[in-house]
Amino acid sequence: MGLVQKLTKPFIDTFVFVWDFNLFLLNVLLPAHKPGHVVPAGAPGHGGTWPVYIAPKDGDSRSACPMLNALANHGILPHDGKNITFKELNTSVRQTFNFAPSFCFFVPKFSADFLDRSYWNDKFDLADLSKHNAIEHDASLTRHDAALVPDQGKPDLQLVDELLKEATGKTSEGGALLTKKDLSLALSKRRYAARKTNEAYTESKFHNMFGSANSSTMLTIFGGRVDDLRPMLTDERFAPNWEPRILSRFGLTMAAFNGTVLPVERGIDVKKIEQQEKARQQPQSETVT
Repeated sequence: MGLVQKLTKPFIDTFVFVWDFNLFLLNVLLPAHKPGHVVPAGAPGHGGTWPVYIAPKDGDSRSACPMLNALANHGILPHDGKNITFKELNTSVRQTFNFAPSFCFFVPKFSADFLDRSYWNDKFDLADLSKHNAIEHDASLTRHDAALVPDQGKPDLQLVDELLKEATGKTSEGGALLTKKDLSLALSKRRYAARKTNEAYTESKFHNMFGSANSSTMLTIFGGRVDDLRPMLTDERFAPNWEPRILSRFGLTMAAFNGTVLPVERGIDVKKIEQQEKARQQPQSETVT
């Protein structure tokens, strides 16, 4: 990060958090969007009509984030995933997923900073966002660790299937629903497995919180609905007629998002998974003896 970025970062961060909290308050006071009208008129996906899905081709750039890859697969971002401006990312994510403007500025600005680029003037490829231990992190729910699988642009279908099988909730229509407890359990299992299989595994409070935040979009933006999550996590595409489950007038703020992220992170118990694994292995050891 350049000197100017370092000097201005505290002031920008403070401004964004104040901005975000004001949007949080306005969401409480103002009426929400009506279902079917979350994506703004004129934007791709308005009324549930998404641009045609085209799977990535050889040479296309993709990230460790299914949602960003879906934007490219549907042509909302450049299909090759290259030469994207950070401001373009801001607008596309805002309109498509109904994140708050503060959220949509903060994350691309954070990305520009860790890539040592200018948010205002520079461009990036989606694969650039997979820089290890920036936004991409070990123990992802949809990717094996970068030390084991360097190409983070493709989901691991077995991991995705294991995640979605954790869903214990039900929608009003009877469909499978991923809950906060389900997500905490899935993250507990992944962190345990990643520690065992990846000798280069790294973990910190920051990365754990980022992991829980990334995963919690499944509960907020997608409402935990497995029928919507499966195409997003496997093919990285939008389900037909999909729209964000967040109806708030100014979108999902960071302040509101913490109401999901913090309980998910607090519910993670890797030691419990370790004890359960030892208990399963104990009878086998006794039989061998």
